[in-house]
Amino acid sequence: MADSDLIKLYSARILALAADIPDLRRLDAPDATVKRRSPLCGSTVTVDVRVTDGKLSEIGQDVKACALGQAAAAVTAAAAKGQTLETIERGRDQLKAMLKGKGGVPDAPFDGFEVLKPAVEYKNRHASILLSIEAMAQAMADARETSS
Repeated sequence: MADSDLIKLYSARILALAADIPDLRRLDAPDATVKRRSPLCGSTVTVDVRVTDGKLSEIGQDVKACALGQAAAAVTAAAAKGQTLETIERGRDQLKAMLKGKGGVPDAPFDGFEVLKPAVEYKNRHASILLSIEAMAQAMADARETSS
C-alpha cells in the first residue's frame, strides 16, 4: 500500500469519526449484548441495546478496533438509534454490498458510510468495518427473540 493510498484511506473525516464515537459505554441491564471479533485483525466490538416498541432506544458500545472500525462504529451508532431491526439489517446488507463493490452507499440513515468508500479496495479491512453494524443487528434480533 503506497503512502498516498494510506492517506486516502485514513482521511481526516474517518479519523474525526473514530475520535468521537457516540454511546461509547456499556449499558446496565441491556435487552441484549453481542460481542464480535474480527479474526483477521483482532478488532472487537461489544454492543448493548435496549429496545422500546420495536425500535432501538439506547445503545452502549465498547470498541477496540482500528480507525476504520471505530469510524464505522460511530456511523452505526449515530444512524441506528430509533431504527427497527429491519432498517438496521438493510443498512448492514447495503454496507456489505458497497464493500464488495456490488452496491452504492447505503440508504439513509446509514448513508454516513459513504466516508468508508475508499476502503472498498482493501478487503482485509472489511471485517473490522462490519463489526459494529453486524453486532447491532444481532443484538436487535436477540432482543426481539427475548421479548417474544
